[in-house]
Amino acid sequence: MNTRTKTTVRKSGAVTALALSVALLAACASTPESPSGASALRSNLSALQNDPDLAERARVELREAEEAVQLAEQPLPSSDARLAEHRVYMAEQKIEIARAKASTRYAEYQRQSMEEARSDERLTARTEEADRARAGVADLQRQIATLQAEVTDRGIVLTLGDVLFATGSAELQPGADGNLNRLVDFLNEHPERRVLIEGHTDSVGSAESNQRLSQRRADAVRSHLVRRGLSQDRLSTSGMGEDRPVASNETASGRQQNRRVEIIIENAPLTSGAGS
Repeated sequence: MNTRTKTTVRKSGAVTALALSVALLAACASTPESPSGASALRSNLSALQNDPDLAERARVELREAEEAVQLAEQPLPSSDARLAEHRVYMAEQKIEIARAKASTRYAEYQRQSMEEARSDERLTARTEEADRARAGVADLQRQIATLQAEVTDRGIVLTLGDVLFATGSAELQPGADGNLNRLVDFLNEHPERRVLIEGHTDSVGSAESNQRLSQRRADAVRSHLVRRGLSQDRLSTSGMGEDRPVASNETASGRQQNRRVEIIIENAPLTSGAGS
């Protein structure tokens, strides 16, 4: 082989090698690759889809995020790197939108649940309060019946007849203990109530002496209640004399009705929230 022929062969081989290299590079450049960040997208989306508190609250948004992730996961040649980056970015945004929507709706669900729970608690409290009030009224009615008292605008009025005192005397008879003991029990159960004790007489004798007698009898009842443990600060007395008869003083039975001591258990004071 002469020198020219050898040179031609060497040039031909070099050209062939160069062509093969170019073809190989071109092939490498056109081979599709998974975009960078696609695996992280899938991981983030799966975590959101598997969250029981969020997944059911953003179905539409999650479906759109799934479609965006699937698109971002599609392999692209390196020449389409910008397109791949754009798809990954859009998928990331779709995932964040779905997460934000779901989180907002879950927070609203929690707020409503807490409000419903508070409403249930308030309803239960009001029901219990009403039950206690009804029970209290029933118990008060039973106690009033036990006292043989009367409910009036002035309060609960217990009337003690003249059998508590000897004629012309302000000293309590032994038989007075029955009604007064029941009264003490009632007042101990209702410490918020104050008591007014009024003495009354018939019209026999002078008005002045009758007033003094009615006052002494009211004071005697008050002293008895204090001895039984009631605070004297809760008890006030007044001698009314013959000024407020409940029957005619022209008959013996009428005069007997007028000789009495009235114990007025004043109505309980209103609490601060009673008007609300």
